Amino acid sequence: MEARIDAPDRRDYHLTAPRPAGMRLYIGLPMSFDPVLAGALLTALVAGTTRGFAGFGGALIFVPLISAAYGPRVSAPTLLIVDTALTLPFVIRAFRDCVWRQVAPLAIGAVVAVPAGVAILRHADPLALRWALAGLGLAMLAPVMAGWRHSGQQRLPSKLALGAFAGVLGGAAQMSGPPLVAYWLGSNQPPALVRANMFGFFALVTVASATAYAANGMLTREVGWLVLVLGPAYAAGLFLGARAFRGTSDRNFRFIAYWIITLALLLSLPVFDTLLGR
Repeated sequence: MEARIDAPDRRDYHLTAPRPAGMRLYIGLPMSFDPVLAGALLTALVAGTTRGFAGFGGALIFVPLISAAYGPRVSAPTLLIVDTALTLPFVIRAFRDCVWRQVAPLAIGAVVAVPAGVAILRHADPLALRWALAGLGLAMLAPVMAGWRHSGQQRLPSKLALGAFAGVLGGAAQMSGPPLVAYWLGSNQPPALVRANMFGFFALVTVASATAYAANGMLTREVGWLVLVLGPAYAAGLFLGARAFRGTSDRNFRFIAYWIITLALLLSLPVFDTLLGR
């Protein structure tokens, strides 16, 4: 006998993750292999590893690739819940180590702008949003990878504006990290401080994002299912990434983080959907 969990307007399949066209989930044996779900699990593992290692980059991997399979309106809230629940130990330590005079102005700007990002997520065409997310991520990483640096001495209005830009990206796709990565790594901040600052920033902005998603009815049963399925893989990645960070040189830190994120962004482009079977 098979146990059946029905969701409205969903198609039948065996132990596969929810797809935008819908689902009806059967839990039973034998199980059929689903390459989309396997790819999602691998994505969660790599995203968690990058997040645990660098303090950023998980969303740059998770959201574009999971969006390619399940849509941006599912991937962003899924990451919000998974990342919030699993990074609490990192956040507690980060609150002690981050430099709040650097974090606070950016976080204030981001919190104010998060609702605008959520509005984009709700109303934008999913395919266009995928192209935009991948393109923005690559555009913001490119100058830093090329060696661009700045003094780090920015005025308060500039910091608030940068935070607001990050907040829009965070509300739209949980991708508030790229502008901050460009800002902090571009000023030659030590990796440990960048990592702590990122965890502190994300903790504050997460509250605003969660409130906005809930108010817009985006914390759905479909999202809950993916949280349960992908959460363990993301947790394993966080553990592996945190262990790998210990003793990593500044040069290796930047090299590994940049190239993992770049590869993920390239693979998330819609042009590769047919090739990757999405």
